[in-house]
Amino acid sequence: MSSGSQEAGPPGVDISRPHSARMYDYYLGGKDNFAIDRETAEITLQSLPTLRVAVRENRKFLARAVSYLAGEVGIRQFLDIGTGLPSANNTHEVAQGIAPDSRIVYADNDPLVLAHARALLTSSPAGRAAYIEADLRAPEKILADPVVCETLDFSQPVALMLLAILHFITDEDDPAGIVATLLAALPPGSYLVASHITSDHDPAGVGGAQRTYRASGVTAQSRTAEEFGRVFFDGLELVPPGITLLSEWRPNETELRPNPAEVNAYGAVGRKPGTAS
Repeated sequence: MSSGSQEAGPPGVDISRPHSARMYDYYLGGKDNFAIDRETAEITLQSLPTLRVAVRENRKFLARAVSYLAGEVGIRQFLDIGTGLPSANNTHEVAQGIAPDSRIVYADNDPLVLAHARALLTSSPAGRAAYIEADLRAPEKILADPVVCETLDFSQPVALMLLAILHFITDEDDPAGIVATLLAALPPGSYLVASHITSDHDPAGVGGAQRTYRASGVTAQSRTAEEFGRVFFDGLELVPPGITLLSEWRPNETELRPNPAEVNAYGAVGRKPGTAS
């Protein structure tokens, strides 16, 4: 993107306010962001210099979780909400690299993601990848969307992917109810994959980052490990090792792993009880 006063966004994209997806892209070293996103991100990094570590670990967690579901469990359908801007190892790339017939629906509420959705739709011929513009706060609309209904078969298990988005849903928006609504539409044998920022290991740094986001108009709420499990995974069967730091969920044992105060984010995979039809 260009910088300075000549910077302009695609139609429908407000570049006067930061957006979490574009800030995430900036942390990853991407170019799909604007001056306001970069400025807000840099202020955030002053409070939490290790935030880029958390973002990288989140992408690694996504790849390992999808590999587990597609490779070991046999999941062939994924509903990825809050997908963000295209990056390396997107859900469909990982899943279809293991099982080419996998079907994926992406959903996000940033028009800029829609503008780049072609990168998310490079499906293998045997499978399918689709994209809808939607907000996690309206789960009923996501479930009723014709593209979702045409792409996914809700009589068969689905993996609900909520990566680095739940901490943007405050308690006032009933995050537990949102996730429960989505899971209620999925059959037994479906899975929830989620990650979430926490202040358990660096309360000052994460607290400062949260205040920066809120001051810029981006809602944010960190949660403890106990809150993360209780609010989002209640009633689900946690896949070992359960709720843990992103870097500790089925890690590559040959890689050096960051310490907890560098990661500041939990991840977990939970199975909806019962037998799939």
